[in-house]
Amino acid sequence: MKPTLFLLLFLTSFLLYSQTKVKDTITRRANIGYNQKGNLVTFKPETPALIPIAGAPKPSYSYLWEMGDGHYSKEAEPKHVYKTKGTYTARLTVTNNYDNGKPPATRPKKVAINEVSEDVYKDIASIEDQNGFSIQKNCDPIPEQEMVVILSYQNMANYVSNGKLYLFYNEKQFKNNNFELVDFRAHAGEREIKENTIVSINDLDDSNSYLASNETLFPAKKYKTTTTEEDLDATLLDANKTYKNVSILEFDDSNPTETRNIFYTFKTTPEMIKDTSATVTMRGIFVPNRSFKNHKIKNLEMQIVTSHDPNKMGSNGSFLNYRLVRFKRVNFKTRFQNNGEGPARMIRLETDIPDMFDKKTFQIDDMYPKCPICPKGEVPTTSCLDTIIKQNQIFFTFKNIYLPGSNQKNVKEIDSTKGFVKYSMKFNKDFHKIKTKSRTAIIFDKNEPIITNYATTRFLPGISIGAKAGYNLYPDLENSKSYFVGATISPFKSYRYYWQAEFLNTIHSFDNSIAVNETIITTANGVRQLQRTTKATSNQNVNWEIPVLVRYNINNYIGVGAGLQANINISEKQQQSRTIETFEGPTDKFLISTSKESNAVSDSFTNLKTGLLIDLTIGAARIGPSLGARYVINFKENFNYFQFYGIWKF
Repeated sequence: MKPTLFLLLFLTSFLLYSQTKVKDTITRRANIGYNQKGNLVTFKPETPALIPIAGAPKPSYSYLWEMGDGHYSKEAEPKHVYKTKGTYTARLTVTNNYDNGKPPATRPKKVAINEVSEDVYKDIASIEDQNGFSIQKNCDPIPEQEMVVILSYQNMANYVSNGKLYLFYNEKQFKNNNFELVDFRAHAGEREIKENTIVSINDLDDSNSYLASNETLFPAKKYKTTTTEEDLDATLLDANKTYKNVSILEFDDSNPTETRNIFYTFKTTPEMIKDTSATVTMRGIFVPNRSFKNHKIKNLEMQIVTSHDPNKMGSNGSFLNYRLVRFKRVNFKTRFQNNGEGPARMIRLETDIPDMFDKKTFQIDDMYPKCPICPKGEVPTTSCLDTIIKQNQIFFTFKNIYLPGSNQKNVKEIDSTKGFVKYSMKFNKDFHKIKTKSRTAIIFDKNEPIITNYATTRFLPGISIGAKAGYNLYPDLENSKSYFVGATISPFKSYRYYWQAEFLNTIHSFDNSIAVNETIITTANGVRQLQRTTKATSNQNVNWEIPVLVRYNINNYIGVGAGLQANINISEKQQQSRTIETFEGPTDKFLISTSKESNAVSDSFTNLKTGLLIDLTIGAARIGPSLGARYVINFKENFNYFQFYGIWKF
């Protein structure tokens, strides 16, 4: 029986272990397929089935093909003509939209070109309309997934040039790194270099420095995309103030009008910020000629997402400094994609507007499809964007437009099916330090609305330092006098609940209860006398009080709190005295003699006391001056006391 039982337990354990392992080994994969005719190659993806999300639009794939010679395509099945013989490494990055699974993994594939026909070779498309410099991505970042960033540059001079490229990433405003650079692929001899990109601050006018904790949100300098900057040192200093990491490439022999592409693969880190309405950025800097300081700048904005949904809403107001935002504008962006089988002629965006924003300051900053604002009081006959501001919403309506559908026949460029509205507002005059949530309902023609994620704005805690002074009243101590000064620390201008810690330095003097003892003595000659002995102790202490409490602002003027407190004597001086009075007879009518003796005792860091406290303030409850009263219940007898104080929080 024993061998049989042992074998049965072994098999059961093996099967259970095997079942556990299988769950984690399933990986979705996409393969690169292609048909080749000479140097003409037609690529075709082999992708796994999509997993629909209940209630979401129809899932779909989007693609980024790297041909291995510097060209790329976002078509599903692109055709490409290679210019020269050789072996090229083709890559495919697949993004799953409205899909419940992870993006399919792919492997590079070698394409061998052994002959070159006379077919027309399609050169890399010019980016002259983007001032010769562009930066784009294949998808928005998801924690612990890879994404590709494409840096494109063009020599717009009439001579061969040797230049430099910078790509800054990982903003300093975030505690953890959001990206890890895995690889970059260059196809025109670009080489990576190391250099000190931080110039001496004494050489620059630093008047345009960034506001604390808001470098990305409110840059002091707005970079134009249609002009060339000239002060490269100042640009690099600004970039180093904003970003932790940089990749630097040098290139040579760029011919006039020649366009080149560089592909960066980034992996988002597990510690990446998880706020799905937050906006993160990268910054590209293009120096066309290393002999000069003329350069071009492009910022790449990306919204943190949990899934690749083309219809979404984001804001750059995720980390606001409450002290500095009163007169600043907060940007919002709603993005949409027509996933239909035909074009959309009308798109309506019904967007929530939180109460704390001033709708009078609303302005549209950018849009796509590009069109003018609809004229008021007229029926538009051309393409335009109509805006209707309501109490808690703003309606954006694209009228008389043509936005192709991603499933429409002959639509090969997926980006042509996407659009957006970017707008900004200021805060109301009196707004509280609370986060906001808003989302958008997107309606294509007469279809059912698509509801986006929530875009949130939230404030950094900030620090408020307070000055505090007052008097402590001890009802159970004789001749007590206690004064204190100190400082407090708490979040800046909290709305309701918040923590507050204090450090108070107290000078306290008091007398202990006087002990009186009377006895009748008889002298040697038989005379009776009254002898009175009086013992008294006076104390002079310097205390440290450290309260920690939770406070709640009922409104702008009244706040309450409760917490714990520790109190220790850092300096303690005790004066002890003993007085003996002798009276003739059994009463104290006739004083015969008096004798007095005293001694002093001092010590430090003694008599630790702890207790509970409750607190009330009236005045400027969130910031500014106020008066307060507190009752401290010490766990040691006879040391309960009232505290009356004034406080000014900055």
